[in-house]
Amino acid sequence: MKIAIFGKRRQSPDDLPLISALFDLLSSRGVFTVVQRHFYEALVKDIGSAPPADDVFDGDDFTADVAVSIGGDGTFLRTARWVGSKEIPIIGINTGHLGFLAEESLHDAGAVVDNLLSGDYFIEERSLLEVRASGDSLRQLVAGWAYALNEVAILRRGNASMVSVHTFLDDIEIASYQGDGLIISTPTGSTAYNLSVGGPIVQPTAPCFVLSPIAPHALTMRPLVVSDSHVIKTSVESRVDTYRVTLDGRALILPADVTLNIHRAPFVVKVIHRCGRTFVDTLSSKLLWGISKR
Repeated sequence: MKIAIFGKRRQSPDDLPLISALFDLLSSRGVFTVVQRHFYEALVKDIGSAPPADDVFDGDDFTADVAVSIGGDGTFLRTARWVGSKEIPIIGINTGHLGFLAEESLHDAGAVVDNLLSGDYFIEERSLLEVRASGDSLRQLVAGWAYALNEVAILRRGNASMVSVHTFLDDIEIASYQGDGLIISTPTGSTAYNLSVGGPIVQPTAPCFVLSPIAPHALTMRPLVVSDSHVIKTSVESRVDTYRVTLDGRALILPADVTLNIHRAPFVVKVIHRCGRTFVDTLSSKLLWGISKR
């Protein structure tokens, strides 16, 4: 098996011995290991020696059977970006905070390796959003990656007054959301920014998108779940001549006259889970779902 390893460059000192042990374990099990260069160089600096690896690569210039993300959900999102349309399955080992995507514990890394080598796991396919912009090339503005696994957020600029986000489902106008902006979320992203503004939690494999207004200036504006077979079109009115768009937290500024077309991407992100792990288990462990405090 060939495994590509990605990770955040700043790891806790307490986690470094466990990460080093993971590399030793992979080497002892005969796994061909390739590591993203930035992560590898950070480990060499922090550990004081080079972890065993068969190759080092830059960016998305790699092939593998499985990708391993060592960090939090932000690291997982970056790993998904580097994997791109290769659709290499990804497993997340959490050394960050909450960890909805990076759900495995570093302390369980040995069991994770055993499951990967024995094939004792299953794969979920997660949809992404693809964004196209009128006028300017959005791909160039976001460094060639116009996709989001969690959400696309359309936001007002800094201290500017509220914006109006005119939103269409295909050619049918849904609403003009007045407020701080609008989040268009995948099911995967329903537990991210969407959740913090009162949007619903959605099963990750559901074929839908969620539209959640941010601080709406009307009590009638509520989150809306729509089929992911539609194209969502948006245009913005603002007292300033620009507005802000983020794709999984990667921000860019667009002229106010630029409209967006948002739809399901033609490829998916494949997420590895150990057998027996369910979405409800993740909710219970991360959000204390259904646990009574009485």
